[in-house]
Amino acid sequence: MKLAASVAGSIVALTALAAFEGDARACGGCFTPPENPTVVTDHRMILSVSKEQSTLYDQIRYQGDPSAFAWVLPVSGTVEVGLSADVVFEALNGMTQTQINAPPLNCPPRPNCDERSAGFAGSAAPEDASGGGVTVTKREVVGPYETVQLKATDPAALQNWLTTNNFNVPADVQPVVNQYVTEKFDFLALKLIPGKGVQDMRPVRVTTKGPAVVLPLRMVAAGTGPVVGIGLWVIGEGRYEPQNFPSFFIPTAEIAWDWTQGKSNYTELRAARATAGAGRAWELESSTLINRGTLENAVQYGYFGGGGAVPSDPEAQAQQAYLPVIDAQGVVVKTAQQVRSEDMSTLFSGIPTASVRATRLRADLAHAALDADLVMIASQDQAVVSNIRQLSKEIGEPLCPVWDGCNSIGQAPRSEAQARANGGSESFSCTTVKAKSQSPFWLGIGAGFLALALGHAVRRHRR
Repeated sequence: MKLAASVAGSIVALTALAAFEGDARACGGCFTPPENPTVVTDHRMILSVSKEQSTLYDQIRYQGDPSAFAWVLPVSGTVEVGLSADVVFEALNGMTQTQINAPPLNCPPRPNCDERSAGFAGSAAPEDASGGGVTVTKREVVGPYETVQLKATDPAALQNWLTTNNFNVPADVQPVVNQYVTEKFDFLALKLIPGKGVQDMRPVRVTTKGPAVVLPLRMVAAGTGPVVGIGLWVIGEGRYEPQNFPSFFIPTAEIAWDWTQGKSNYTELRAARATAGAGRAWELESSTLINRGTLENAVQYGYFGGGGAVPSDPEAQAQQAYLPVIDAQGVVVKTAQQVRSEDMSTLFSGIPTASVRATRLRADLAHAALDADLVMIASQDQAVVSNIRQLSKEIGEPLCPVWDGCNSIGQAPRSEAQARANGGSESFSCTTVKAKSQSPFWLGIGAGFLALALGHAVRRHRR
């Protein structure tokens, strides 16, 4: 599957043909030569709306290897066309991605033992350790990685945190990690952002005058298969929703965490609602206030979509994501920095800085549903909808440490671990916790990477 960046707008016809073998610029209606069958499988769109103007971007995923690719786009009157960059999509995705957090483990606490009986070499009482012996000190996205910096005071708690967050630490490496905890090291956890490694092209933006809130879905039908996925961000002063298509929202209270499977039923709930919508329904995923400066910094430095070292030269830095505008004589009429600045100004044009709202929607539309353009309207309910879902509903129960005095002697289901902690004698099984935090953002890191990270660790002085 390839990812191609593209152009979008609002309501005549505009066409372009890509000149690159194997890659494509596409949007609206996508057309390829018959000898190179290509199917558009997914769109990502950004619609910026203000009283002054509207700008629409589109990015597509497609299957196939076309030698040429054309797009046809309905627009209204004269439009302004400019260059954008894939990093804008990545930044918005990183800031608004739905994150499903498992319920609290509620495991029995570790017995309150003095340092000697616990076998630790020298230290005072543990610091604030949210999450049971583990404190998250910083979260950020750096290049293609989402990173978490951790402090840990208890090896078992760190192991549980890593397992819960889908870091699969091999058994032969775990003692090394435990030793680093004992030696007062902190930790940096990294996971790759999905989609890295796919060759992306730069999008083009199309701007129309006035508040145009229509997406040309009828043209999207060209080149698609039986189902096309569409992710949409509406950037404006408030929350938006479809006017002429059904929509739904999945309340957090309905989402359950299955401790046995180590995941939630969110995907299944969404699929059921989409099926009930006969392939026409849009899901409201979130609607949150976003900080313009944070997004602009992410676009400039590539926090959500870039990779590698940032060049010291500002123009070289900008050219990692944006193209300069060069005239027929080869003269640069706009630098990449100017193009980037213009792109950000266009994205936020006419929207008060303190009121920038990003509404995120998703639909998997049947081909038959692409018979009408999507009209968006301001929602009557303007409440913020968080992209972070903290669950409380459970299926089954998690595995918890079982303590013999101050020593962890295995794991058992929570109820058994609690009974033993209260003086019971129920049996338990020594197995691995399968629970984890579910976020489409995160991928597992293998043993090789962890070993490399540990190999490069620098011992700190004991605190």
